Amino acid sequence: MSYLELYMNRNPLITSAGGDDPKAILYGIPFDSTHSYKPGTRFGPDAIRDSFNNIEIFHPELQVDLEEVEVEDLGNTKHTVVATEMLDMVGKITTELLERKKQLFILGGEHLITLGTYMSFPKETGYVVFDAHYDLRDEYADIKLSHAAYLRRIVEKRGADNIIHVGARSFVKEELQFLKENNIKTITDRDIRDGKGPKLLKDAISTFDSIYTSFDLDVVDPGFAPGVGNPEAAGITSRELFDLICSFENKKVSGVDIVELNPNYDNGSTASLAAKIVSTMLALNIAQAK
Repeated sequence: MSYLELYMNRNPLITSAGGDDPKAILYGIPFDSTHSYKPGTRFGPDAIRDSFNNIEIFHPELQVDLEEVEVEDLGNTKHTVVATEMLDMVGKITTELLERKKQLFILGGEHLITLGTYMSFPKETGYVVFDAHYDLRDEYADIKLSHAAYLRRIVEKRGADNIIHVGARSFVKEELQFLKENNIKTITDRDIRDGKGPKLLKDAISTFDSIYTSFDLDVVDPGFAPGVGNPEAAGITSRELFDLICSFENKKVSGVDIVELNPNYDNGSTASLAAKIVSTMLALNIAQAK
């Protein structure tokens, strides 16, 4: 039996053009069991879908009209509150989907999901994460499988050579020490506010043949994105984020996840931001493949 048949609810909500050749595959992971501040990110996947269905998805600067593009939405994974079960499940699903060689979008859910998804990609895949936090604690609330510790687990398993962290502005001493000991490449919140971010990112990803990007929506200032699990003041603007996203032009981005959207605290702007990330990353990949 296929893992998709075993674990997916097959209730697609993304509206896209009909056809037999999808340019991307999308699925959601409604998991937030290790949340530490504002619970509710399990409702994020469907909120992103709802917004995607209600924004304009024509990209004139790339000459890509997503109204004409098929996106295969597999629905959400079955719900579980057990981290190990979730990680095993999404690892199997992602591995199976990678065989189809399509751009993959994963909607969260909390950031721990990335430990299951990114680790299913080939080891040489570059990992670029946008996040207000480093998520490099050894453990949080007495557990190691936490949204606040997922990146440390990735570094322990794969090393830090292919990791680029973008936008951190809130962390503890333990994380900073681990970051320096492992030489994790960073583009800081200050770099972005000084206007250096896009060039630094473009240079940093230049050696990657394939990239996985992870967008924790709290990287953006809560004035622009209030609906997140762990909001942090004094962040980058949504415009600055999309200036950074333009750095992926002409690069192959095989996987994208968008995490930490919490509709319970949103006014619609955070979901709209997430939907535009999906739209833009898909359009960039289609334009790159032309």
